[in-house]
Amino acid sequence: MRIDIITLFPEMCEAFLGESIIGRARRSGAVEICCHQLRDFALDKHRRVDDTTYGGGMGMLMKAEPIALCLEHIAEEIGQKPHTIYLSPRGKVLTQGRLKELAGEYKFVTLLCGHYEGVDQRVLDLFVDEELSVGDYVLTGGELPAMIVADGLSRLLPGVLSDEACFSDESHFEGLLEYPQYTKPAEWRGIPVPEVLLSGDHARIDRWRREKAMEETRLRRPDLFDAYTARQSAGEEPEE
Repeated sequence: MRIDIITLFPEMCEAFLGESIIGRARRSGAVEICCHQLRDFALDKHRRVDDTTYGGGMGMLMKAEPIALCLEHIAEEIGQKPHTIYLSPRGKVLTQGRLKELAGEYKFVTLLCGHYEGVDQRVLDLFVDEELSVGDYVLTGGELPAMIVADGLSRLLPGVLSDEACFSDESHFEGLLEYPQYTKPAEWRGIPVPEVLLSGDHARIDRWRREKAMEETRLRRPDLFDAYTARQSAGEEPEE
């Protein structure tokens, strides 16, 4: 998969996406991530990418033409129009299920980071395929949400994590939160590791983990638990 990020702060994105697991995956070729400085596509000598809004109001709006030129540049590089996502608080809230769909359906994904009061609506109408939000709150720009999407997508791709179990057993993958986990020592400050985890009985351990995952979800996220049990009753596959 190739992920393109259109941003005013490519260095910020590179600093995060060049490190740790995602950085190694990029260097190995398991995922390609390209960060584009939007000002490179500005049309004036001052490299301005924003202007005042028609109808008045506070703040500036990102102009349509630099974004369009950047998107067209990306499309020319990859030989097709990418699936384009605008990171916006008015978008659908990102879920693990949507990440799985994106990772499975698209080879090319472009993430557009908004700033100021957002972007000209005509860009959204002509180029953007969907809007995604990382939560019901407002940030100063779209870079952090874009990095969340890029990270979440990348780790689902073959060769990024060492084993599919690294993500298939995690919180939200099946619509449940993850079970509690422990490491050495077997007793720490008077608190022992649950005996079942030391038993070597993998069937018992699997049952315990499943029970604890359901218990954690019921207590911490009753909304997820209700949705999960409803799907189980209906015989449906999980839709995280």
